[in-house]
Amino acid sequence: MNWPFFRRKTEARPLTADLRRRIRASFEEAARDEEHFPSTIDPRIYHVRLILEFFGDLVGKRVLDVGCGKGRFARILAERHPGAEIWGLDLAESMLKFAPPTIRVCAGSMTELPFRDGAFDAAYATESLEHAVEIQRAVAEICRVVAPGGRIVIIDKNADQWGRLETPEWEEWFTRKQLERLLGRHCRRVSSRFISYWEDVPPDGLFIAWTAER
Repeated sequence: MNWPFFRRKTEARPLTADLRRRIRASFEEAARDEEHFPSTIDPRIYHVRLILEFFGDLVGKRVLDVGCGKGRFARILAERHPGAEIWGLDLAESMLKFAPPTIRVCAGSMTELPFRDGAFDAAYATESLEHAVEIQRAVAEICRVVAPGGRIVIIDKNADQWGRLETPEWEEWFTRKQLERLLGRHCRRVSSRFISYWEDVPPDGLFIAWTAER
């Protein structure tokens, strides 16, 4: 598929071939595990509501889910905003096979997004940046493909809570200030806060949401 807003691939490789292969293989295998890697999500979960509220009206806009997995968040955005063009990108093609037809999908790395500058009006990454390995480059890429005035949401785990969950060797968690600084290099407004899965449950420090405006 040769869409006009795709960026031509470069020869740069941000990860070693072996590490990228192992990360991809891990998620290709995980695609078979619907229990731990589901294709749907409860729309009442605050992660979902935060994205919907921060993005606002998406009619006629293009949105990118970076590291979308099976497209569970993108599925809800497409249902709530049928007038928007929702894209999902993931390293594992097996994950993308579960995405609904309302989502346009693309296989690729978040450190090397195959889209032109400013191709999207909004972008988000929910518990996917932690797998990027080269975090600074991934954040820069997410910001690059969002047009000036567009909005960005990153939801991921708090580095101060490291050890609470079993993680693969490459995974990285973040402090609030760490991602605020990285987003601040490319965005005019950046903020962050602790969140919970449910709005009526106080945050326990595990999840942080970063929001930014280009």
